[in-house]
This record gives sequence, C-alpha cells and structure tokens, in this order.
Amino acid sequence: MLQQILHDLYIDPELLAELSDMQKHILFYKMREEQLRRWREREAWEALAQVDGLRTPKVKQASTRHIQWLLGADGEVWVWVMGEGPGDKPYEEISEELIAERARLQAQREAEELWKQKEAEITKKFRDALANEKARILAEKWKVEMEDRKATKILEQHIHEEFKRKEEEERKRGEEQIRLQEEQRAKELYWTLKQAQLHSQCSEHEQREWEEQLHRIKAADEEQSRRAQRARDEYQRHSFRAIQKGTVAGLSSMFQELGQNHEQEARLYHHLPGPGPPLPLAVPVGTWERPLRPVSREVIVRWFKEEQLPRQAGFERNTKSIAPWFHGIISRENAEDLLENMTEGAFLVRVSEKIWGYTLSYRLQKGFKHFLVDASGDFYSFLGVDPNRHATLTDLIDFHKEEIITVSGGELLQEPCGQRDSPPDYHLLFE
Repeated sequence: MLQQILHDLYIDPELLAELSDMQKHILFYKMREEQLRRWREREAWEALAQVDGLRTPKVKQASTRHIQWLLGADGEVWVWVMGEGPGDKPYEEISEELIAERARLQAQREAEELWKQKEAEITKKFRDALANEKARILAEKWKVEMEDRKATKILEQHIHEEFKRKEEEERKRGEEQIRLQEEQRAKELYWTLKQAQLHSQCSEHEQREWEEQLHRIKAADEEQSRRAQRARDEYQRHSFRAIQKGTVAGLSSMFQELGQNHEQEARLYHHLPGPGPPLPLAVPVGTWERPLRPVSREVIVRWFKEEQLPRQAGFERNTKSIAPWFHGIISRENAEDLLENMTEGAFLVRVSEKIWGYTLSYRLQKGFKHFLVDASGDFYSFLGVDPNRHATLTDLIDFHKEEIITVSGGELLQEPCGQRDSPPDYHLLFE
C-alpha cells in the first residue's frame, strides 16, 4: 500500500482521514523524499542529454486551463504590494505586533497556570489551618466544660473571619506576584522571538558558495549511509527480540527506506536468501483479480474469504476459535461505541473499508485511536507507524501486547473488546 502511494504520489482523502497525526507526518515525509529523488534523476538525465547532444525537445501539451488576471483602472494587471498601499502598516510594524502578541499570549498562559497552582496552595493552606483551629477550640471546650456555647460560637466566627481576611490578603499578594512574573515573562519571550526572527532573516540573505554545496552533498551522502546502517541494526535487534519472546512466528524485515540497494529489495519481494529471519511464504490466492482498493462490501467479503481465511486471519493461534478482538465490517463510530465504556488499553480489530487490510481501534483514557493494518502483501504491519512485519494477524496482536505501538503514545494492547449483538458482526465473513 505504501509503495503504491509513493508511486502515484497521491492518497485518497478518505484514506488520509483514517491516519493519525504521526502517520500523516511520516507519509508526507516519505512522499517529499520521493519527489526529491525523482527531481534529482530528471536533473541528472537532462545534464547527460545536454553533454551528449541527445536532449529531446519538450512538446508542450495543449491544456484547457487558463488564468484570468484582475485588471486595474488603467487596463494593466492589478498589483498590490503589502505595506505600500494606502493605510497599510509597514512589514516591520506588523512583525513587531505579531511578536509582541505571541509573547503576551504565551506569558498569559504561563501566568494562568502559575495562578492555578498558587490558588490551590493558598486554599489548601488556610483550609487546613481553619480545620486545625476548629479542632483545637473543640478540644478546649470539652476539656474545661465551657457552658457558654454562644461565646464559643462568637469566638469561632471571629477566628473564621480573621482567617478569611488573611486568605484574601494572601490571594492579593499572590495575584500581584503572578502579574509581575507575567510581565517579565512577556518581555523575555518578546526578545527571544525577536532575536530568532533577526537570526532567520540574516540566514536567508547569506550567499552559498559552490564549495559549501559540495560539502553539504557529501555530508548528506554520509548521513544516508549512517541511516541505512542504523536501519539494518534496528532490524536485526527487533528480529532477535521477537524470536526470543516467541510471540511472533515470522517477523519480517523493516519498512524499506528510499535509497536501499536492489539486493535488499530483491530479498524482500522475491524471498532471496539473506541475513535475518525468513519471510513468510506467499499465500496462494484464488483466480479472482483483486481491485486496487475496496469498492464495495461484497468485494471485501470475497477478498476476506479468498485471501484471509486461508491465512487464519481473525482466529486464535493454532485453534479454530475466532479471536475475541476480531470484528467484521463495522464503521469507526460503531467501534468507538463498543469501546466507550471500557478502560484504557481496550482494543478491537475490524475489517477496513478503505484499504486491503484492517483497522485496530484503541481506547485511550480520553478518546480513541485508529491504526490502519496493511494486509495487501504477504505480511501484516501498521501503515506508516511500526516497521515490524508479521506473518499472521494474531502475531501482530500478540506482539503489541508486550511491545508498544508508538513511542509517543505508549499504546499497549491489554483487554480485547468482544461482540455485543447476536449474530456477531462478522457472520457474513464466515458463511
């Protein structure tokens, strides 16, 4: 699926909506790398064609697109330059106002947080003091057997008012302190942002020499080599750990980074012998031809029966029992409704209507997360999140019961979410 997106440099908006923020960032980074690679290849080809005199003339294709410019009173194209029009503020003044406003808002937010902490401390301090004083008065009253209850009430009220007055004074001092800190913080942030802006402007106007370009190109090549070495080391580490734990029967190699050599690609897609654990063998598929993407529920059901049932997708390991976390073709809303009353760490796996694969829906402490599981090849893996590849869907689930899905989220699969209705929502897949 990822290779198809990088080949077309296009992703369907509905599929894009299913991705998390981290998945989107990774996907856009990969697409940008692919654009740069194609641009460098075209530049190299054109340079070679110019040297050999073989450059073919470009034929401009007819296009129905056109641009209509807005014309001014003089009949020429109307142009407006920011800062030079009547009533426009200079760019420097607009920049100063933006920086000052950002600094003020940041300082205000920090001041609000400080005041919440200060107010909580003040409230707790005087609440505890008042409780202790009440306890002391009651102890003295019972000790000396005070008969005048009215005097005791007046005394208690007087003490309460005294503590209330002191609490108000403490609050005023705290507010003044927070206000001064807010003003000081606003000034510090203003100068920090101002210096960053000046430094950025200076960097944009620096002239880059040819020798510096060669140096950067060389550094980029070295960095690419280091990244490839780190990817190989990380692959070996993940493979060894998965085999030791026994939770993954066939852990495959990591996602292929752009720029890896052809030998590694041949090992991945043609199952050539090489270091690391063997890749899972391709599951024979029926005579039907799978479309590029799911187009209807009927096609999805046929895909599941033709390709996934032979691979024991949705079943518990080495049994004929359907896993409690497995669900049929249900929507995101239905999945969130099933997980609504469960604790953090609950999860279910549903058949996706966007890609040839599944969606893992995960319950957070507040909200939900949805991860796409790519099953279009001979393995199962999270789309754009986890580099590990698994021979079966059950291997993927068992692996992430002990290993987190993402470092930033720390998602660990704990409690499966089962069926609620009868018949179960997956009955069409097994008929």
